[in-house]
Amino acid sequence: MTQLRQQQTPPGSQAAMEPVPDCGEASYVGAGRLEGKIALVTGGDSGIGRAVAIAYAREGAHVAVSYLSEHEDAEDTAGWVEKAGRKALLLPGDVSDPEHCREIVRRTVDELGGLDVLVSNAAFQMNHETIEEVTDEEWQHTFATNIHAMFYLVKAALPHLGKGSSIIGSSSVNSDMPSAQLAPYAATKAAIANFCASLAQMLGPRGIRVNSVAPGPIWTPLIPSTMPEAKVEAFGDDTPLGRPGQPAELAGAYVLLASGEGSYMSGARIAVTGGRPIL
Repeated sequence: MTQLRQQQTPPGSQAAMEPVPDCGEASYVGAGRLEGKIALVTGGDSGIGRAVAIAYAREGAHVAVSYLSEHEDAEDTAGWVEKAGRKALLLPGDVSDPEHCREIVRRTVDELGGLDVLVSNAAFQMNHETIEEVTDEEWQHTFATNIHAMFYLVKAALPHLGKGSSIIGSSSVNSDMPSAQLAPYAATKAAIANFCASLAQMLGPRGIRVNSVAPGPIWTPLIPSTMPEAKVEAFGDDTPLGRPGQPAELAGAYVLLASGEGSYMSGARIAVTGGRPIL
């Protein structure tokens, strides 16, 4: 994949990327695996979240799309969900706020009629060469967005989740192979993997499955908006497959974990890393 040196201001825009990430808009074909389900996907405006929203809609689910402030990207995602014949609910706001997390669960249930699948995918990261560069505020915001939000969302969702429901967290290859330049982010991704493993044991008796997906270097707006241009240019080149992944290449993992085909999968972590191992 040809990539150009580029940089954006966080949180970044998918429409402004070159090349634009492939979220399965022209390629994903559904097979009714999530027919009649209702899903809430955070970070659903672009990247992995958009790919999941598109795939879920084409598998038959209505989708609530939570996002920060990227209205153009979010409206594009909603358009793809609606083209699949499903309802899309746009939920702007900051998931680092506990009350907002509770509110988006409430709105999903009230406006779409329930909740079957929760995908906690929204994330913040920033590249730093030294720990001294990381401010207290950035450290706290990274944890609040990446892992605290999942805690708030799960607690708010549980009264509405029944037997056969699914919770999925977006972890990362950084949970096992942490980048020195992404120390706060990597720490939160390890926390997500462990939180999902704990919840799987806790919620299994209720028939609720909990799993995580560990992406490797995936071409999303997070990359040009949080990394130096030189790193963006070489992003993913050091994987065994020699390239970054596209968001569409993760959609199948999220579908599997949400569907009946993954009915005996709980406490699992699926690596989609281009060949980088996770433990």
